[in-house]
Amino acid sequence: MQDRYAGDIGDFIKLGLLRALSPDRKLGVVWYRFPDESHNGDGRHIGYLDQADRYAELDPSLFDHLKRVVATERSIASLLPALDGAVSFDDSIDQSHLYHGLRRQGRADWMSRALLAVADCDLVFADPDNGIVDDDERRKGRAKFGKHIPLREARALAEGRCAVIYHHNTRRKGGHDAEVEHWLAEIQSPTLAVRAKAYSPRTFFIVNPDEEVKARTEEFCKRWRCLQVHLHR
Repeated sequence: MQDRYAGDIGDFIKLGLLRALSPDRKLGVVWYRFPDESHNGDGRHIGYLDQADRYAELDPSLFDHLKRVVATERSIASLLPALDGAVSFDDSIDQSHLYHGLRRQGRADWMSRALLAVADCDLVFADPDNGIVDDDERRKGRAKFGKHIPLREARALAEGRCAVIYHHNTRRKGGHDAEVEHWLAEIQSPTLAVRAKAYSPRTFFIVNPDEEVKARTEEFCKRWRCLQVHLHR
């Protein structure tokens, strides 16, 4: 997650989902905070805020809050009031300043702090820029590894509780349906996949959902279908 993304359409959907799932739950958010980049147009998808007649009714207070965020301060911190009472872990995940050989340990230390921060939460959201990758050791020393969540970290965050893992769909061979099926198999726990295709394709993997979370997820998808939100079947 980068500060420059705050308030875009992706935030509207993901915060809307978390608000729908989290009543009577202790929510923890692990932001996977990465430094702002400027090489692409990510974060510019804010046109939905000019279409209040179409989208505000989905979650009026969230819509109004994100409109203020975009008009004033686009930052991770500015999003927190929309998740009342949530535990927030936003330490930078960037390890690029470290010597290549130290980056793996730096990431392990970061993950330990993240798990400690959300230890008392029964619902956790992980928000990496790009989403899930495998546990291949070769990638762990790369400067931009912080934009991903490896399977090992996703499983650790979901151990003994429900976790929502963000994934930005890629150009993986076989298309997005096959990509979602691949990660559902790799996660190795009961998991729902919420697809959201508006503006750019993203998937929220909801790991270890109980019956209440399943029902809330179904209702969210029905309510937000105007933004091409649906359960992967």
